[in-house]
Amino acid sequence: MTATLEVHEAPDRVVVHLTRPEVRNAIDHQMVTELHGVCDLLERVPRVLLLGGRGGNFAAGADISQLRERRRDDALRGINSGLFDRIRRLPMPVIGLLDGYAFGGGAELAYACDVRIGTPRVRIGNPEPGLGIIAAAGATWRLKELVGEPAAKEILLAGRVLDAEEALSLRLLNELAEPEALLEAGNRWADRIARQAGLAVRLTKAAFHAPRDAHPYVDDLTQAVLFETEEKQARMTAFLERNKR
Repeated sequence: MTATLEVHEAPDRVVVHLTRPEVRNAIDHQMVTELHGVCDLLERVPRVLLLGGRGGNFAAGADISQLRERRRDDALRGINSGLFDRIRRLPMPVIGLLDGYAFGGGAELAYACDVRIGTPRVRIGNPEPGLGIIAAAGATWRLKELVGEPAAKEILLAGRVLDAEEALSLRLLNELAEPEALLEAGNRWADRIARQAGLAVRLTKAAFHAPRDAHPYVDDLTQAVLFETEEKQARMTAFLERNKR
């Protein structure tokens, strides 16, 4: 437990909850610092990250009282955008556990996850232009990749807020679960990932996010690494042995 996070470690996963429920888990400087600490941990010892929020909300955005005081140089530092990009680049998959509001910076944090599970009361949106700014922590480019240009423009330009069913239909959510079963659903996804070869998952994620002009070289290179591993030999041998029975 830190000032703004609950962190629980297991051998193959780390579960983190944002814990500023009195302000709907608004993302402040302290939380940014502590989430960087989580990234330090997961870059040193790669594991699946399950990321949620306490108090019935994921995160209702950046802390407006702090955001109002930021100026040009703060924007150029990329305080939130740098953190969310680091989370997206974590070696192993990140599973977002969304409940209640995922607005503004909270939505952009959700977009940085590899898998998103939501409850029926989820609301996702980017109201930043209504506050005189843009969604500058990934939404202007990442959201289009996730839901397509027409829906992304509705959310970013017209302030459309998605409910859970709409987000599921757009595949912005991978699954719906009741609030009391949200962590259990996230752990099921983590279990699926844990059954795969860890290095193969890591390199698949890296190849997936590589620039288009890096392919097919990056695929051949990562495959060359995996072809030399003992785990590849063991898993393929086990597969062939099962098929002989």
